[in-house]
This record gives sequence, C-alpha cells and structure tokens, in this order.
Amino acid sequence: MIQIDDAGSGSLVGGTIIGALRVETMEFFNYLIPVKYFKSPYFKQKEYESYTVKLIEKAIKDLNITKYEEIQICRGYLFNKAIKYLTDKGYNATSTKISEPLQSLIEDTFKKYVIDIGIPEDYINFTKYPFHFHKMLRWVLADPKDRIKYCKTGWDSWQKYICNLNLTKSTDYIFSGHYVCLKCGQPIKTPGKIKVIKYTTNKDYFIYLHQNCHFSQ
Repeated sequence: MIQIDDAGSGSLVGGTIIGALRVETMEFFNYLIPVKYFKSPYFKQKEYESYTVKLIEKAIKDLNITKYEEIQICRGYLFNKAIKYLTDKGYNATSTKISEPLQSLIEDTFKKYVIDIGIPEDYINFTKYPFHFHKMLRWVLADPKDRIKYCKTGWDSWQKYICNLNLTKSTDYIFSGHYVCLKCGQPIKTPGKIKVIKYTTNKDYFIYLHQNCHFSQ
C-alpha cells in the first residue's frame, strides 16, 4: 500500500512537504512545494494543485507504483487535482485521512526543513505542531526584512493581520526567567537589558531580543 500526505500546509513559515511511502517496505520519498506557490498570484490561482500533480508523477516513478497497488492519498486541499489525475490514469487511489506510519515521518521531515530555514528547534517545540500562526509570526517579525520571504503571504490571515501592523520598539530590563532572542536564537541572560518589539494582531504580542541584536523592518 502507498500512503501520500503533506506536512506544512498549515504553517505560516515555509513551503509544504509532500511525502510518499510504501508501507510494506518503508520506502519513503519527500518533495517540496516551494513557498512561492503560497504567495500572490500563485496561491489565489491554486497553482499549488498543479505542482502537486507533478510531484505525484515523480513519486510514481521513484517508488515504481503500479496500478494494482492501493494508494491512500490525503483529502486536503493540495490534492484536489492529484486524486483526479490518479483515478483518470487508472490508479487504485482513494482520498482519506492519513495516519501512521507516514504521518510521523512527514512531520519530522517538515520539522527538519524549517530548522534549516532558521527556526530554533526549541521554539518549534514550543509552538506545538501544527505550528501556531501567531507564534510563528513572532519569529518572522523578529527579523522581518530577512524572514517574510519564507511566509505564505497569499493567505487571507496574512492580509488580515499584516496590512495595518504597527511595530513599536523599546528597551526593558528583565531580572529572571528563561527567554530566547528570536533574532539570533540564543538564550537571553538575566538579569539584563533587552530590546522589546510590540505589535497587536488578535492581541498584544511582545518579542524579546538581545540588546546588541540589530532589528530591521
């Protein structure tokens, strides 16, 4: 049996990983839908659906999938064209909720991918999977000049919260606690001075940076 699923389609940061697994042998291949397909104009045009079909074609070749094998494919929005493509081509494919063993494999793959982008592993664990929009936004806004490029800016939620966003900068002094600078990813020693970035979306949020970490919008 073949399982096909995605990871990262609900994460503000990064593209999306498509994974394909032959359950009996644990042969696993993964492919990336680049983040540009979740930006304007590609996202509204649903170009990610056509790109997903191309990745499914690649998975068929890589795994040498026959038309006699059962294929379970995620019923998420990315696969609208893919399921039609498979059935039109005569493959034994059904849309369903994907569980183990693929689920953990593909989630771990996406986690490694966003760590490579630069999100600290401890912060990813803090956000809980799937990544929380507002907590991921804190990481992005700690260094917007270099990090917005990684975001799914075609989302309605991005337009809703970002268009009129006002960032204010100040300094503060913290006496104790466990804090991480969201610019460099290193711990903030206490007691000591910090930079504070404040903004408001669904509520007030605060970003703590080292005093010597440069902030640029």
